[in-house]
Amino acid sequence: MIEIKGLSKTFQTADGKVEALSDINLTIEDGDIYGIIGMSGAGKSTLVRCINMLERPTEGTVIIDGTDMTKLSAKQLREKRRSITMIFQQFNLLMQRNCLKNICFPMELEGVKKSEAKKRAKELLEIVGLPDKALSYPAQLSGGQQQRIAIARALATNPKVLLCDEATSALDPNTTHSILELIRDINKKLGITVVVITHQMSVVEDICRSVAILDQGKVVEQGRVSDIFANPQSHAAKKLVFPSGGESVILKKEGERRMRIVFNGSSTASTPLIAQMAAEHGIYANILGASTRSINEQAFGNMLISIKDENSNFDKAMAYLQAQDGIIVEEVTDNGQ
Repeated sequence: MIEIKGLSKTFQTADGKVEALSDINLTIEDGDIYGIIGMSGAGKSTLVRCINMLERPTEGTVIIDGTDMTKLSAKQLREKRRSITMIFQQFNLLMQRNCLKNICFPMELEGVKKSEAKKRAKELLEIVGLPDKALSYPAQLSGGQQQRIAIARALATNPKVLLCDEATSALDPNTTHSILELIRDINKKLGITVVVITHQMSVVEDICRSVAILDQGKVVEQGRVSDIFANPQSHAAKKLVFPSGGESVILKKEGERRMRIVFNGSSTASTPLIAQMAAEHGIYANILGASTRSINEQAFGNMLISIKDENSNFDKAMAYLQAQDGIIVEEVTDNGQ
């Protein structure tokens, strides 16, 4: 288990102090795939570097499997980091070494015999699906293949925790999906706890079970991914979950009220819900924006609609939609809240 308690990090710059993180409190259960998401500058990378003490917190503690990382000596910290490995956006492979030797490198640093390291490296190449690339050099590989080698290298020391700092940001969508599938498979087979740092909600949706949302160095929301996707509470979460919600794209007309409909496994995927509301109740809505998808005949996503506020139509529409299964409805004000 990873427990982060009251963690803050302040940097001293030429212009004064900058508070990158403020009073972070998180608990990451063993075997979880935990997402930490936020816009650029939210403090995500600083937080992940504090987890493995590449950055020392100004205040607070990081406890991993009962060990307070902030109290370890340099030697103890080096030993502990063997069980906490990291992969990055830019892969950070040694270009002068072939793939097999890249994977062997951390084992060499631990004094593992060459024969044993080579055997383990070949096993890891099988796990990441690149057994034929042992003698290839990083420059000969695609970005996705390089990240697979980086993952294999990260697994070489049999870690308990894998930290992924924007690990798919440099990859195309198809390659991103395959890397996330690999990480999910590794988590399932090896039981490794995975912490995913990203600015992409699609990554969290694809792989994570739990998520914390950072905004300006603070955790503004945390919980199960399904719960946050279904009903985000903070402004930062809404911006991430509903990037094309349309609140600020189309100017609101006088006498108009807006609502957001969140589909969280609704069985109405094949039903023209807005048209049905108009036909049954004479309530007409203008669809301002929508991002929905159907999975196994269930609807996921969100829709922004506007309704003329006359004859209590807005309240009637709210009541009608709230009565549907798998749907959450909320009014959207001028500031997008």
